[in-house]
Amino acid sequence: MEKRLNKKYPSVSNVTGKEHAGMVKEIFSTITKQYDFLNHFLSMRRDVAWRRFTVKKMRFFHTRRFLDVACGTADLSIMAAKKHHGIKATGVDFVQAMLDVGKEKVGRKRFSQQIALANADATSLPFKDNTFDIAAIAFGIRNIPDRMRALREMVRVIAPDGQVMVLEMTYIRNRLFKRLYNIYLNRILPGIAGLLSFNPAAYMYLADSIMNFPSPEQFAGLMEDAGLKQVKKYKLTFGITYLYIGVKTGESQI
Repeated sequence: MEKRLNKKYPSVSNVTGKEHAGMVKEIFSTITKQYDFLNHFLSMRRDVAWRRFTVKKMRFFHTRRFLDVACGTADLSIMAAKKHHGIKATGVDFVQAMLDVGKEKVGRKRFSQQIALANADATSLPFKDNTFDIAAIAFGIRNIPDRMRALREMVRVIAPDGQVMVLEMTYIRNRLFKRLYNIYLNRILPGIAGLLSFNPAAYMYLADSIMNFPSPEQFAGLMEDAGLKQVKKYKLTFGITYLYIGVKTGESQI
């Protein structure tokens, strides 16, 4: 039986970018075995519905290629491959332990010919310009200290008129739900994770990173600053999660 970690992580608001990245790598290297189960359990399987909504919004028009950034265990890549027949998906993550679980899952579900997974940093993607129709990141942008650099890299590698999609949890601002959500994030979620997770402090980090994430308006503005146009925000499950979609300007040529 694995020994339980008794870790504590500082708030993301009090660490440097390098320290934040180091925390993320450690956290996600220690929760791989419980990751999928706890994601589904703690969100009451809403995470599945959120990804499904994202996949329905995908538009493949030229390369038929999809980039899944900070792909984790490849759930979004697998769902995209199921929905959009014939596409090629590439998932990248900088935590090898997550990729190992993802590769096993891709093989088990018989998508090895459609989905390739590789170790790579979201802020320095190893792909040529205009390679993909879509670049998406699901529940990963919170964990990247230099969000602007990651967004600009996603813009760079998609074809003109391609989509950058960001699916991310946020902190509810609505006065009616804010108090309840705060109790869930800071008491209920860590309590459940404490019983089920090898590293319960990871879920304290989850709560902290959500509470320190920009508002939907601020993040949509960040996407526009990264060079995207027609940025749209889709409010999901009372605003617990948002899907952001921006389009790359079609001025450049492939």
